[in-house]
Amino acid sequence: MADEREPPPFGEDENQKDEDDLFAEASESQENESTPESEPQKVPIKPDVDLFGDDEGEDVALESDEEPPKEEREDKNDIFEDSKPVVVPEPVITPPVKEETPKLPVTQSSTAVEPKVTSRKSTDPPEPENEYTISIKVAEPHKVGDGMGAYMVYKVITKTTIPAFRRAELCVTRRFSDFLGLYSKLHEKHIKTGIIVPPAPEKSVLGMTKVKMSKEESNAADFIQRRRAALERYLNRTATHPVLQIDPDFREFLERDGDLPKATNTSALSGAGVLRLFHKMGDAVEKIAFRMDESDEWFEEKQNQVESLETHLRRLHTSMETLTQHRRELSSMTALFAKSAAMLGTAEEHTALSRALSQLAETEERIETVHADQSDHDFFIMAELCKDYVALLGAVKEVFHERVKSYKSWKEAEATLTKKRENKVKLELARKMDKIPQAEDEISEWVNKVEKGKDDFEKISKAIRKEVARFDKYRVEDFKDSVVNYLEQLMENQKRIMKCWEAFLPEAKAIA
Repeated sequence: MADEREPPPFGEDENQKDEDDLFAEASESQENESTPESEPQKVPIKPDVDLFGDDEGEDVALESDEEPPKEEREDKNDIFEDSKPVVVPEPVITPPVKEETPKLPVTQSSTAVEPKVTSRKSTDPPEPENEYTISIKVAEPHKVGDGMGAYMVYKVITKTTIPAFRRAELCVTRRFSDFLGLYSKLHEKHIKTGIIVPPAPEKSVLGMTKVKMSKEESNAADFIQRRRAALERYLNRTATHPVLQIDPDFREFLERDGDLPKATNTSALSGAGVLRLFHKMGDAVEKIAFRMDESDEWFEEKQNQVESLETHLRRLHTSMETLTQHRRELSSMTALFAKSAAMLGTAEEHTALSRALSQLAETEERIETVHADQSDHDFFIMAELCKDYVALLGAVKEVFHERVKSYKSWKEAEATLTKKRENKVKLELARKMDKIPQAEDEISEWVNKVEKGKDDFEKISKAIRKEVARFDKYRVEDFKDSVVNYLEQLMENQKRIMKCWEAFLPEAKAIA
């Protein structure tokens, strides 16, 4: 047998050794892990079983021109038969690589999008706030007292299904300073937690002076109605917030019978007012002096969006106020035109023309009323909406600034902790062992402060995300409802004007 078998060519032998080495490395690693030493000659050979398929047999045959010797083929079959339970994962190593390549972008995209999805879900308004309803109406404003000591009083009527309130219907009387005091309490309590507190209407010294000095309320009726509507919107915006609507101070404002304790810090000329002014100036200086290295793109984009919205809303508010003013001027000029037409009609001797001029005067009087109504709609529906949201965007900016202040406190605590640790090292080098325990206590104290600062910063960041998402949602709803209402009123007034002119047209044609 040995004489009949010829050795393969030298070149083929090298190729064959390479093949043996290739499979030997895999077999050795698998044999070391799974099976102990195995003798290929003792294992029965199954020539009919093809473990690798036709493709791999063809790949191996391509390496040499002649078929490898029988013993070497037996060695190969024996090796892989021996490690058959372990080698099964060996060909599987390559398919997962092929399968992972299409799956890799899926996993990356899912992990990249996942935080955004979760943040949006977390920033959506909570569902329980829709389970209960609350509506607040501010009505019947009237002046109490005379002279410079006079003030305005408003009736606040509340209807709610929230269990936290004592009754489903409440009615109390409040003065303007009570509204300002409520905002001051809510702002001081919730601004540090990242909650956007709707601002109360600003105090108008000029407008209230006119009201106080005027003996007839009709002279200041426009100012009073504007303030009443603004106070009503302020309370309803506060009541829609799931946290503010159950605040004890807010419930006391709506429930407590009689007068509330007088708010002493709401006067514009008081000491508290001066302190507020200095506080605002200090915040403005701090914003300029300290710049936060923003690492969150979401906050950077939102801050830019808020700045842009505020700029354009201010422009829109100015345009709407100008439109309101011109519409009122149009109304007054239309009234003058109606009077002139009526006087001309009385002086006209031609009967048909005189009657037509009289009808024209009546038509212009009706149109003057339509213009006056439309000017009110311009102001109360659109101009006041823009004004409210300019103030609300200011509240959003205050919340962002609170986050910057929280970040600053956290970093200052870290800097102090670093100094304390350096001080401890100096004490150790100076061998002042009696002062080291105190230094360690200070280090542990500042470690806790750093952890608390980091935790506070993360909490306020999460709360601001939620609040801004809620703000954006209600902002879109408010503008949609207001624009639709404004267009409906505008169309209705245009129809009224068309009916007036259609009624006058036969009179004009009847002139002979």
